[in-house]
Amino acid sequence: MKQLSKLAGLAVLLSAAIDPAIAQEKLKIGVIVTLSGPAAALGQQVRDGFALAVKDLGGKMAGRDVEIVVADDELKPDSAVTKVKGLLERDKVDFVVGPIFSNILQAIHKPVTDTKTFLISPNAGPSSYAGKNCSPFFYVTSYQNDQVHEVLGKVAQDRGYKRVYVMVPNYQAGKDSVAGFKLDYKGEIVEESYVPLGTLDFQVELSKIASQKPDAVFTFMPGGMGVSLVKQYKQAGLADQIPVLSAFTVDESTLPAQQDAAVGMFGGANWAPNLDNPQNRKFVAGYEAAYNSVPGTYAMQGYDAALLIDSAVKAVKGDVSNKGAVTAALKKADFTSLRGGFKFNTNGYPIQDFYLTKVAKRPDGKFQTEIVQKVFENYGDRYAKECTPGN
Repeated sequence: MKQLSKLAGLAVLLSAAIDPAIAQEKLKIGVIVTLSGPAAALGQQVRDGFALAVKDLGGKMAGRDVEIVVADDELKPDSAVTKVKGLLERDKVDFVVGPIFSNILQAIHKPVTDTKTFLISPNAGPSSYAGKNCSPFFYVTSYQNDQVHEVLGKVAQDRGYKRVYVMVPNYQAGKDSVAGFKLDYKGEIVEESYVPLGTLDFQVELSKIASQKPDAVFTFMPGGMGVSLVKQYKQAGLADQIPVLSAFTVDESTLPAQQDAAVGMFGGANWAPNLDNPQNRKFVAGYEAAYNSVPGTYAMQGYDAALLIDSAVKAVKGDVSNKGAVTAALKKADFTSLRGGFKFNTNGYPIQDFYLTKVAKRPDGKFQTEIVQKVFENYGDRYAKECTPGN
């Protein structure tokens, strides 16, 4: 009986810690991701991963009901600005989560942070905001764009590949990917092909690869671009001749369409579905049950974004009006990440482990990436030293 009395008393104290007036107000979170066109699968994973986390939290954060307002940025910067202003001005969201692509982030970063609204990126992590332009209102639950590609440069160097063909989309994240790859790779880059974002026909580039016969191909082709490239690479007979080191080209958002054509291809990542820890096993099972598909990094990072927000809202007892207190709580990142070890660097980008992954076909016929080896441990990005905390 004494134990029950203590528990009842604790419950009263916890409920009293949250202002009843605040508890009655919904916590509004805007999610802006790409939900149309060939890249829609990426945005759907973030949206669904975030929604699953909120469901697992009982639909509440610090006693406040959570309302998620979803917007499709259409992978168009102008449209994204219009949509995000609607989230801020019409919907009056407390947090904005998104986007997928770095060019969209560059369009919405200022409109969001200028209003002192917290922007949590579950995917895009350009160098633009990792250094001197870091902001106390911007946090990333994925990585700094260069880092995943650094994994592949290190692997290419360690495996003794002398000549590599590089092919990426011609936008900020594509340029960041090449910069990341070159950090550790010191061999010859036989060619750098920068293709327009959204390219779906790679016959010209594949002909060059066939004639130049590099030791490996490094590529970053997200979404529908990756689906087309992998299928065409297989059809061209190159898959069994020249290994592919890629980021976001073969992952759980593209594998349902690529299937056997992608098996054996390598990737760099901060996580994979087979990462063995209790919280991740629960998440993967829950995601597959809810959406009948294998979660990718996008879904994982969306889930972690919700846990991050929840940790901050709990720390301020549901009152998000004190921006300084919310900032301090976000920086602590006091939650259990699905990837295990996770903390923020001074710039709001994570310090975490990175892996080489490989596409495999599971016994149930579904496809997933699986960890081959850990390449970097507790790894922070190289721009953080340029960020002055409190910017």
